[in-house]
Amino acid sequence: MQLAATFGDGNLLEGDHALPRTGIFQILVCRTSHSLGNTLFITPLMQEIQEQWPGAEVDLVTRFGGAKQIFGSYRNLRRIFHLPKQTIHHPVEAIKALYQMRATHYDLAIDTDLRSRTGRLLLILSRARYKVGFSGRGKLTHEVALDGAPKHAGHFPVFLLRKALGLKTGNCPLLSTQLTQGEMQQGWESLDRVRGPLPKNKLGVVGVFANATGPKKMSQEWWREFMSEIEPHLASYCIIEIIPAFGRSMLGSRYPAYFSSNIRNLSQFLSGLTMLISLDCGIMHLARASGTAVGAVFTTTDVDQWGPYGPGAFFVKGDREHPAEAARQLMNEFR
Repeated sequence: MQLAATFGDGNLLEGDHALPRTGIFQILVCRTSHSLGNTLFITPLMQEIQEQWPGAEVDLVTRFGGAKQIFGSYRNLRRIFHLPKQTIHHPVEAIKALYQMRATHYDLAIDTDLRSRTGRLLLILSRARYKVGFSGRGKLTHEVALDGAPKHAGHFPVFLLRKALGLKTGNCPLLSTQLTQGEMQQGWESLDRVRGPLPKNKLGVVGVFANATGPKKMSQEWWREFMSEIEPHLASYCIIEIIPAFGRSMLGSRYPAYFSSNIRNLSQFLSGLTMLISLDCGIMHLARASGTAVGAVFTTTDVDQWGPYGPGAFFVKGDREHPAEAARQLMNEFR
């Protein structure tokens, strides 16, 4: 199955209630999540801001340490303010980031997260002429109701901004690390070093990332059965394992493997794959943001909210008891 990159319009702000299309040059985006996936969900908003105000600069507040590697090619990004993951244990670092943020008088500040109290507090404390967020938890200049809001976490921020602008549209930008042609070339070169020259009887390279967090994680036995079923379907492809951040193979070192602790380098490598197979995880979203097709097995999480979307995104519903069935369904989607 595939998720489309579209959403409804909802109730739009009009006339004097809408954000101005001119006079916006300094923008603050608040997204205080420390996860890779949630940070990638801001990339459609960054593209939307660049489309609406091509002459503006954006500052980003985040807890994700690798944000600079994700947004390195975004020309409208000026600065990144990093909050510590546990503010209570690192008050000096948090105060320093807050002081730096408040040093700028922004034209626009955006709180992208409906659930984050920290994000809303930052928005309220920011020195911004216009403050945009979803209704509730503090008075803003432009409060957007949830009526008609999309369910997908990547569509949410774009919907928020467009609704505040009074725009009607149903297309959402895709996740993107905006790799350059040179960076993609480096990814292909890294791929060649790992698997060697592509044999003439192979159509491409399929990556497998076998890690996930919490209840989404599957056992090595699950993966053995899954890969035993899926290998014959991928006989025309080379298989490469993408190694998790802790630096250990999850597939028994059965395949050529690639590891990088640098998100930008990993994005480059993923861009050279024909497809990435994974569970629901941040690397799944990084592959989509790198322009790579994804085949994902979802077990416990809501696909409509957290699934891969756009052309080349495939998913199936699986469980712990039937890995072979999940593999067969995924290959049917891939074909």
